[in-house]
Amino acid sequence: MQDLLYFVQQLINGLTIGSTYALIAIGYTMVYGIIGMINFAHGEIYMIGAYTALIAITGLTALGIVWLPLILVVALLCAMIVSSSMGWAVERVAYRPVRGKHRLIPLISAIGMSIFLQNYVHLAQGSRNIGFPALIEGGFRFGAEDSFQTSITYMQITIFATTLVCMTILSLFISRSRIGRACRAVSQDLGMANLLGIDTNRIISATFVIGAALAAVAGLLLGMYYGSIDPLFGFIAGLKAFTAAVLGGIGSIPGAMLGGLILGVAESMTSGYLSGEYKDVVSFGLLILILLFKPTGLLGKPEVEKI
Repeated sequence: MQDLLYFVQQLINGLTIGSTYALIAIGYTMVYGIIGMINFAHGEIYMIGAYTALIAITGLTALGIVWLPLILVVALLCAMIVSSSMGWAVERVAYRPVRGKHRLIPLISAIGMSIFLQNYVHLAQGSRNIGFPALIEGGFRFGAEDSFQTSITYMQITIFATTLVCMTILSLFISRSRIGRACRAVSQDLGMANLLGIDTNRIISATFVIGAALAAVAGLLLGMYYGSIDPLFGFIAGLKAFTAAVLGGIGSIPGAMLGGLILGVAESMTSGYLSGEYKDVVSFGLLILILLFKPTGLLGKPEVEKI
């Protein structure tokens, strides 16, 4: 019984982290699905969202505001606005001028933007870890009091619920809204979409903005979950989210969700049953294994070259 409870605990922990990986991975997969490029500055946008949320929380607390729902809503809105603006700026500065060039050029441009944003936050906020207030505390426990107990915290429930709501809204937006239909048209054939009168530049910018907004949500959630942030906070999470996007099939939104959950569970199980030192080895080993048998990822589709 204790073994089962321990397994369930690791599964809950893995799904928690995997949910946030999925939110970040959507930014990678949407940009790749639209223009076939990887936004390597996406992790830093997520990190800036976390810092913005922390600044908003600190400011509201200093003003004497203690009502938790208001603090969370304002912090989330501030993080989404700043991150979305940053995503739009990254597309205009690092991608649009080099779009259509050799793929290596936008790759170098994105890496340069990532380093710039990292150092900008480093200079503005310092290199030390900054504590993130645990605004949501408490939870539920299951199991006998004299043995191992499985727990699920209110913070974990919040992460699950927020991820589910974001994914549902995004799915409805992509499938039913005018901009969503335009996104699907641009992803299938950018040149033809342009000929049909779709403002492809606007759609590509919207893709960066949507991905950045979801990354800001993940930044706030993970900041509260881990309790601290630093300028490298985004690089590691961004790398994991990119791995999740490739694992699920980059270019596929359901694939990003599935890849994030699988990666999170794999890391949690490795930390729980082996050692935390091996979780990255297992995660990337799993990625290599899946790509050996299915190069397009779990839900990815082979690209058809148009001639």
